[in-house]
Formats: sequence, structure tokens, C-alpha cells
Amino acid sequence: MNSVVIVAAGKGTRFGPDRDKLFIEVLGLPVVAHTWRRFDAHPEVDETILVIRPELRDAFEEIATQLAVRKPYRFAAGGAERQDSVWNGLEKVSPSAALVAIHDAARPCVTPQVIADCFAAARSSGAAVAAQPVTDTIKESHDGATVAKHLDRSRLWAVQTPQTFQVAVIRRALSAVRQRGIPVTDDTAACELIGQAVRLVPSLAPNPKVTVPADVPYIELLLAAHAVAHPVR
Repeated sequence: MNSVVIVAAGKGTRFGPDRDKLFIEVLGLPVVAHTWRRFDAHPEVDETILVIRPELRDAFEEIATQLAVRKPYRFAAGGAERQDSVWNGLEKVSPSAALVAIHDAARPCVTPQVIADCFAAARSSGAAVAAQPVTDTIKESHDGATVAKHLDRSRLWAVQTPQTFQVAVIRRALSAVRQRGIPVTDDTAACELIGQAVRLVPSLAPNPKVTVPADVPYIELLLAAHAVAHPVR
């Protein structure tokens, strides 16, 4: 059995103080609905855990009705930090789950192939992450104003989600983070802390995250293309 934890508890402050980016409508559905639909329709996924702000539960129940979701779903409350939200989501995963994918709710364009590849890689290696090779020239700056060092981009990857794990592995990794009080920006960083290797899964198709308003037209274009190629039946 496989689970997905969709992290949907953030407030998205970079999008604006009075707008929740997850509920921006794109092609007739909120952004988070497109994300939920991708995993609900995937044959590798057996259940969905949505980590949310409790006051939005009714809104998510409405989305479930609108989508006519097929897979069982449960809610978990968001925590103070992302790693706390993920932990709360893991606490709701079925005891029989072997693998769990952790995914940003604001990343609605992930392809079925990447989801499948991440599950396959985690099944064999313990941990996997969707990622793209960095193509821009990257510089390091110590003060945010001047270049300090050139970095070799041939060794750099931009990681995305899903980040997929054997359930026992990610529980152990996040337990170590929590015990040491270390903040991490993603779940693979917790694996690095315990020495768990993380397999890179090339994400060849665009898999952007909605962060600022300017991202929405591009997301809409990608979702429209996917709808043509994979019509909902």
C-alpha cells in the first residue's frame, strides 16, 4: 500500500497577504484541486493525506465532492514549520503503508510518470526525489550584493516534489531532525542527516510551483496541455 501526503497548510505570503495561492482558480478548479486529482488518479496511490489549516477543512471537503475523489483521504493539521506539517501527515498514514510520497500542494503539474518513477526508486533505495539538472550559471554570494564564487552547475540539481520514501525511512529521518531541533527546508535534508542515500529521479517535464502571481499563467498553460493529452473520463 502506498500513500501520499499533500502539504497544503502554508499561507503563501509571497503571493500576497490576502490571497491563498492554493485556492486561485485555474481552468475552473483551485490549484490544490489539480494537485489532488493527479495523485487520486494515479494507480500507485492508495490513499491521500492532506495537511491543512483546520479552518479550511470545509473548503477541502467541497473540493473532494467537486472532484469525486476515488481514493480514501484524511486530514492532518499543519504545524509551525514544514517539517512539523509533514510529521503530522505521517501520523495519519495507514499502518500498512510501505511507501509515502510527500508533495507540495502548490505543485499541480507533476506528471504521472514522475510519480511512478519516484515510487519505484524509493521502493528499491529507500528515498527518492524528483529533480532537474540546473541549467543556469550559478554564483554564490556572501552579502547578497556581490559574487563570491562560481559554482559548477554540472554537479547541481534543483529538487522538487514528490519526495518519496519507505515509510520507516522518513519516520526515522524526521525523528532525528525533531530530536535535534534542526530546521530543514525539505524532507531529503532529513535523510542526509541520518546518512540515508536519496535517489535523484529526473523530472524531464516542467513541474513548477505556484509561488507568485506571475506563475499562474504558466501553470495554466501546462495544465491545459495536460488536459488535452489526458482528458478526465
